[in-house]
Amino acid sequence: MKQLHIAILIPIHNGLAFTGKCLENITANLNHPHLNSNDFSVIVIDDGSTDGSSQWMKNNYPQTVVLTGDGSLWWSGAINKGIQYALNQAATTHILMWNNDILIKNDYLLNLHQVLSQIPANTVVGSKIYFADKPDVIWAMGGFFNRKTGNKNMYGMMQKDSSLYQSPLDADWLPGMGTAISRLVLEDIGLMDEINFPQYHGDSDYTLRAKLAGYPIVVFPNLRIWNDKSNSGMHHQNSLKRLLKSMDDIKSNYHIGKDILFYHKYVSSPRAYMSLFKKYGSYIGGFIKWKILNFIGLKRRNTLN
Repeated sequence: MKQLHIAILIPIHNGLAFTGKCLENITANLNHPHLNSNDFSVIVIDDGSTDGSSQWMKNNYPQTVVLTGDGSLWWSGAINKGIQYALNQAATTHILMWNNDILIKNDYLLNLHQVLSQIPANTVVGSKIYFADKPDVIWAMGGFFNRKTGNKNMYGMMQKDSSLYQSPLDADWLPGMGTAISRLVLEDIGLMDEINFPQYHGDSDYTLRAKLAGYPIVVFPNLRIWNDKSNSGMHHQNSLKRLLKSMDDIKSNYHIGKDILFYHKYVSSPRAYMSLFKKYGSYIGGFIKWKILNFIGLKRRNTLN
């Protein structure tokens, strides 16, 4: 069996309640009787938290490495800081990108260790991600991107888990949680693009770049994660002011400038930009529709948009 050392990288900015549950969850995994916890290290990159996160971790999880930023790292910069620290440790063979708002069952790290022991080091490994509030519904099993049509989405999204999603799946890109990347890949293609994609698209840009460089991206269905989406992103919440802000805010997946930049970098046909027209047409159209429905007395039960 290969000798592995996996550095788990967790970027945070406040959210101490999430971080506490996350570290408790990871610690339970590391205590699995068939796992050598010395094959892992936990690295939290605290980008300017003001809720006492760093001191709390030092008091309660002293074995956790805590790196700090001033609030300007965002996701990609924080991950880069973690990667640079991990690669400076000679034992590190892989990094595992993590979030503080995801939870796993106690066999996840054992399964990951087994997968990484059995596959070539050039393979980028992804996880099957579920909604925390709908534990049998898939949020993502890797992503696909058609460079000609611009069609970009995630496999299995909003689908109830079934036999269709029980085999390893080749993907074009991966979300930045539960993604394992080897030292070999990191040293070849470099770091996240923290300048152009500091938050959203940082993960898809990097893993698509790896795919185009010839590295296989494979999602393994026994690597299961549950993500609390309530802690993610910025949405319009039926406010015109927030709608406009969400289209130019670094915390938003509807940042139109970053979308255009991503497509400019990767698409191979002008018609691919039609996918962006559809995305923003649906986003703005949904806002207008619910404004009208609310005006006539119909309320939306639960909106993420």
